[in-house]
Amino acid sequence: MITISADQLGIFVATLAVAILSPGPGVIAISQGSFAYGRRHALPYGWGLAVGASVWCLFALLGLTVIFRLLPWTLTLMRILGGVYLLWIAAKMWRHAADPLPDPASAKRGIGLWSGMALNLSNPKPALFYSAVLLSIFPAALSIADKGAIYVTALSVELLFYTALASLMALPWLRDRYYTAKFWIDRGAGLAIALLGLSLVVNP
Repeated sequence: MITISADQLGIFVATLAVAILSPGPGVIAISQGSFAYGRRHALPYGWGLAVGASVWCLFALLGLTVIFRLLPWTLTLMRILGGVYLLWIAAKMWRHAADPLPDPASAKRGIGLWSGMALNLSNPKPALFYSAVLLSIFPAALSIADKGAIYVTALSVELLFYTALASLMALPWLRDRYYTAKFWIDRGAGLAIALLGLSLVVNP
């Protein structure tokens, strides 16, 4: 039986919406992927990003941050590994910025559900965000039903956001803008993700 209130879930949704609207690796990657490959290929990638982000909510509900507090080195290790992965993604974007426009048929090799999950799982900061939000909004003792409702809510918001963003960025007039400035957009996206990855590595 769910004991948390609709008001609490509403506050949770509003807080989550504000957080995921802030630029991060997922937002940058899905935008660039939608520009390059179009909506049909970008949507699975966006759904992977959503699932990856929601996994951090699940981990927070299961007490992962307790491990971070008891063993701080685990968080440091995860941040360094995640930062290195983001730097690798950024290097690929930078290196291929001058390449010809990608063939949508090749999208399955570089963009997909698992790639999206890997990208958002590479950044452990959402785990801390979800933990802080859960502690500030919901009671300390949550039933399995409560945790299930919170997770389903988080997953739904993440899926809605990334689906909407992929669809928006794949609009023809936005893709036309990308085609005329691909080199600079890809370089800019690569630089932004590199800075995010570097911040994880140098500020563990």
